[in-house]
This record gives sequence, C-alpha cells and structure tokens, in this order.
Amino acid sequence: MTNLRDLYVCKICGNVVEVVHTGAPALVCCNQPMEKLEAGTQDASLEKHVPVIEGITGGIKVKVGSEAHPMVEKHFIRFIEVLTKEKVLRAELEPGQAPEASFLVAEDEVLEVREYCNIHGLWKTGK
Repeated sequence: MTNLRDLYVCKICGNVVEVVHTGAPALVCCNQPMEKLEAGTQDASLEKHVPVIEGITGGIKVKVGSEAHPMVEKHFIRFIEVLTKEKVLRAELEPGQAPEASFLVAEDEVLEVREYCNIHGLWKTGK
C-alpha cells in the first residue's frame, strides 16, 4: 500500500514518483514494480548527502551535505524538498547549480527535509 509523500523510483528508466493520493497497492513503470525509496540519514562516503538546514530571514536555506555535493552532469542533486504538516515545497536543481535552495517557510514548521541524488538516492534530515 502506498502512503502519502512516499517516493518511488523505476530501476529501468529512472523515473521518480511522489505519492500525492494514497491507496494503490503498488506502482508500476516500464512494466515492472517501482522501488520505494528509503532515505539515508548518515553520511559515510566521500560525497556528503544529508541536508543541512540554516535559518535565514523569512525562511530557511537547505544545503546538501556539510561539504558541497558535486553538481556535474553525471552526479548531481535532482531536487530538495521541505515537508511540513500541510505542504511539500520542492526546488528542482540541474548540473552546474549550487546544491542548495531557499524556502519561505518558518523553521519550526519543518517536519523533514529530503533530497534526491541521481546516483546515491534519497537522503533526509528530521527536525
């Protein structure tokens, strides 16, 4: 059973899907079941993935990793999301951009921040 805000990936074509309506027993892409993404929470490799939240005037800034994550064509952060009780805020990134984004949301409203690396998958930090 799918759950609201779960993320799934197709291991064949790379599609990433976020559940916005619950109820489906499974998601399928390229005639294969999609894999539910489980977020990592602790950096163990050379590249750093765990999102870091910084308070700024009027909101928050999220940086990917304690050291800037690579943002090259073959290895980059596809998106950063901020989850609150009522909404999901997403910044979509491309190679060459900084691995960070600012969001107009109060820091105390943030339940979780997550990001998706095209190679290493989903990573999150909780409040």
